[in-house]
Amino acid sequence: MSHPSHPGRGPERREGPGIAVAFGVSALASLGLTVLYGFGGQPQIEGILLFIALGGLGAGLILWGKQLMPNAPFVEERKLNLGRPEARAEVVASLEEAGPDAGRRSFLAKMLGGALGALGVAALFPIRSLGTAPGRALFRTPWAGGGRVVTIDGEPVAAGDFEVGQVLTIVPEGNLEAGDSQVILIRLEPGEYEPPPGREDWSPEGFVAFSKVCTHAGCPVGLYQAGSQELFCPCHQSVFAVLQAAAPTAGPATRPLPQLPLRIDEDGFVAAQGDFVEPVGPGFWNRPSA
Repeated sequence: MSHPSHPGRGPERREGPGIAVAFGVSALASLGLTVLYGFGGQPQIEGILLFIALGGLGAGLILWGKQLMPNAPFVEERKLNLGRPEARAEVVASLEEAGPDAGRRSFLAKMLGGALGALGVAALFPIRSLGTAPGRALFRTPWAGGGRVVTIDGEPVAAGDFEVGQVLTIVPEGNLEAGDSQVILIRLEPGEYEPPPGREDWSPEGFVAFSKVCTHAGCPVGLYQAGSQELFCPCHQSVFAVLQAAAPTAGPATRPLPQLPLRIDEDGFVAAQGDFVEPVGPGFWNRPSA
């Protein structure tokens, strides 16, 4: 019975231990990377271990292709007829002859699976570095509880001591360091400000307050021009008209500065009614469209 011819196959090859060593080194490097990250990490060593893990995996796959995959082309002179007893005997003998090779390749496949699994575990751990999910934190600020407004030094603001045209940066009482809660407080002439519908009681005695976080890129809006009654962002020159509820009139900003609802408490101090009714600052991925 004739056998298929295998042009270009060359002499019988034996796969050496290189594949198993490469996969083993890759797995050990991945495990080392995981342990190192768990103990606080070290960027340079982590980079070296990641290089070894990926390099060992790549080297093992290259050797696998060279040593275990047959060389083409193959030409089969005729189809096997397994209905003939001698043909079945030849196939059985061929499978028995390949027994040791099949076992060796099964071991190498397990080594490959171990290397990929270890690398997958190492890749999962850095997810912890992303921190906790923000949840609703981007939609709230410390103004949510209301309370008095204070200066950045923690001093309450008495309404009677605040002159018309005066400007002051304020923060919620007890949250002096909250970066998303800085507000610019301006006192206008009573009746000068015409609030949008639904905000009629937000500006008592001419006090208006707007977030200092620019709606374009989050820069601090801290420049007020009393003559034109406009707020300016120094980063990208956005301009906001105070009498138009801080609507943008120039620059890249497209949304007004959120307004903080104010009240005058029973002791005559300026206080907040509550939080902003919209998120402060620039847009983000899950912010509802305006």
